[in-house]
Amino acid sequence: MGSFNKKQARLKRKKRIRKHVAGTSERPRLSVFRSAKHIYAQVIDDIQGITLVAASSTEPAVKENGELAAAKGKKDTAEFVGKLVGERLIEKGVKQVVFDRNGFLYHGRVKAVSEGARKAGLDF
Repeated sequence: MGSFNKKQARLKRKKRIRKHVAGTSERPRLSVFRSAKHIYAQVIDDIQGITLVAASSTEPAVKENGELAAAKGKKDTAEFVGKLVGERLIEKGVKQVVFDRNGFLYHGRVKAVSEGARKAGLDF
């Protein structure tokens, strides 16, 4: 019997999700990646194969607000990243996205990113 590998299991879920989720120019894909310390979000147009906007907890804009967010925890930082990516996308004139949880469960920090993006005005 083979050993259980968390990463392999996530990638298997990701493959299953991506069969149904694809980003277009009108409705790009909001993809979330969660590591142990940080959270990353990018909005992708799969037809052209380009990233429209991106935000992560490693960038200076988040770290400036990070004094406040780091004290509250990773979930609040994740929500701020979602808000940031939402605001940047709305500046580009796109209001609708399709959410790609990237194989992660829709819970905790992944959910916080989507809630932050909704608060910024994105529709999905």
